[in-house]
Amino acid sequence: MITLSLCMIVKNEEAILRRCLDSVKDIVDEIIIVDTGSIDKTKEIAKDYTDKIYDFKWVYNFAKARNYSFSKATMDYIMWLDADDVILNEDREKLKILKKILTYDIDIVTLKYNMVLDENSTPILSYIRERIFKRKKNFKWIGEIHEVIQMSGKVLNEDICVTHIKKATSNTKRNLEIFEIMKSKKVPFNARQTFYYARELMYDKQYDKCLKEYEKFLSMKDAWKENKISALIDKSEIYLVKGLEKKALESLFETFTLDIPRSEVCSKIGNIFMMKKDYLIAIYWYNEAINSNYDINSGGFYIKDFHDYIPLLNISVCYYYINNLQMAIEYNEKAGKIKPNGLEYKNNKVFYDNLNNF
Repeated sequence: MITLSLCMIVKNEEAILRRCLDSVKDIVDEIIIVDTGSIDKTKEIAKDYTDKIYDFKWVYNFAKARNYSFSKATMDYIMWLDADDVILNEDREKLKILKKILTYDIDIVTLKYNMVLDENSTPILSYIRERIFKRKKNFKWIGEIHEVIQMSGKVLNEDICVTHIKKATSNTKRNLEIFEIMKSKKVPFNARQTFYYARELMYDKQYDKCLKEYEKFLSMKDAWKENKISALIDKSEIYLVKGLEKKALESLFETFTLDIPRSEVCSKIGNIFMMKKDYLIAIYWYNEAINSNYDINSGGFYIKDFHDYIPLLNISVCYYYINNLQMAIEYNEKAGKIKPNGLEYKNNKVFYDNLNNF
């Protein structure tokens, strides 16, 4: 059986670190904690789990901090987690089995990353992330922010999830600050960095600047297809904020030049037509969203709700507005089968029941 090091970089994580470590402490063979400047009880909590705690001066560079943590590992393979990640019970059992059966010819193992959960703790945004690495291959993180390890060697894709449960408070401008420091130092941005810089600008509502960066990114030869699709979706959202529905549609349709229509794209096209009160056209696009296929192993972002729950709800609303109550109720019930506790489904059900009882 292979041995496994857990490597983490942390800062001021006293509220959540124990939750993360409790979920994995009996699976890994050593825990490496690299602290980048905590002023709370993070290191004291870490001492309950490991004596391998190291200080690393924060230099606004996540790759350097992660590479330092990897340099301290001594086991066969290295796994990384952030403090706001957990391994849930079902995935803990799968990870234990993987550890027993993993063969030494595997260089990288990818796991599913559940990044967003709904009100019922059901994953709604997931993607594949490189997660476990053969230590002797000496893999290196690159990138000051939104760091990554380039995939090489023999890769195994596993149906095991790491679940991200975001802490209540965080520095929402931290990533943008790092990008701005990089720009001030005239650090050249590659396509990946340009994409994420544009996205941080969007989060900060610097929409015009964001659009310029996305245009720059989309023209880059090394731009990844999945990020291109995400950029075009983001552009459509910005155009909608600006009241430019035609440009929003054009941006969404441009994704069809890159891949088969995605459920998220079709659903968002439906949203625009529903806003325009073109309900039959909206229904067409929502059905396209439901019928679309997407392979999460492509590495892109997959938002499950856009494949079923959201388009079903919106078809229900469209049928209501074209005075077809029977179909409206039928599609709301279909949405309810996907999420029986969904607030939107429940609210619609009460509304339709009241109409029937009127």
